Amino acid sequence: MMKRKTQYITNAIAIVLLYILFLLLIQTGLLSSYYTGLLILIGINIILATSLNLATGFLGQLALGHAGFMAIGAYSSAIFTTYFNISTTLGFILSLIIGGIIAGIFGILIGIPALRLKGDYLAIITLGFGEIIRIILNNLKITGGAKGLTGISRLTNFHLVFWVMVVVVTLLYTFVHSRHGRAVLSIRENEIAAEAVGIPTTYYKIFAFTLAAFFAGVGGGLYAHHIRTLMPSTFRFIYSVEILVIVVLGGMGSFTGSILAAIVLTILPEALRGLADYRMLIYSLSLILMMIFRPEGFLGTREFSLSRLFRKYKIHKKGEEES
Repeated sequence: MMKRKTQYITNAIAIVLLYILFLLLIQTGLLSSYYTGLLILIGINIILATSLNLATGFLGQLALGHAGFMAIGAYSSAIFTTYFNISTTLGFILSLIIGGIIAGIFGILIGIPALRLKGDYLAIITLGFGEIIRIILNNLKITGGAKGLTGISRLTNFHLVFWVMVVVVTLLYTFVHSRHGRAVLSIRENEIAAEAVGIPTTYYKIFAFTLAAFFAGVGGGLYAHHIRTLMPSTFRFIYSVEILVIVVLGGMGSFTGSILAAIVLTILPEALRGLADYRMLIYSLSLILMMIFRPEGFLGTREFSLSRLFRKYKIHKKGEEES
């Protein structure tokens, strides 16, 4: 118990120090508005990737409609703040929660029939759902139709994204390492055995899927108030695939792996922007090589731990002193 408490304290201190570091870099001008915007996109991608990892990595259900839940959250949050002319942080947080709840409701509606299926069938259904959402958004007057929704206030900033990201990852990590999370993991390992020992598999599958949809909606709300213009074409199925690539590259079953992969795959296209036509070729080759030489992803199913790193360092240092 004391060991776990020490680990939590260490992680909390590291998070606060990281936030202070970024705060100083932004305030001193060492990080321009461009790089601050890139940090915001990294934070949003971390929220999307970790939430999808819950459904795909930990639950073991291949879902390809995450961009659809993100779109629902984005439009719901943006319409709420625009209609009520909200400009306060508290009102914006409320709009994120509303966007997440509406996305979660759709998660339940899709999850109940879809999660009765497995593998490719589930992937096809969630893929179809994402496309249906995009087509509906394309034809609704309230969403601006194909012209898109404009005039959205810029309420998203680095500070809010950072702490929302921390809260989301913490909640997901806590859930996975709870009694309910172990039930979810048992479904991934062997659903028949889990059901045989009395675990309500249908309930946990729908709950985890809905939770993933809720946080995707929250990420969508942050995205909407950062980009300020929403187009249905943004949320095509390829966007869901991009989020899935982050999860696979980081390791299916590792939140810290998703965080690392989100950072790399957000920065890499921007870093290669100067190479013009060769940018996407190099980006694609990097992913292919990674999957060939590291198919389990950056961290596999392991989580990065500062306290574990410190313990290894102490053991190594002690060994050097004894020798």
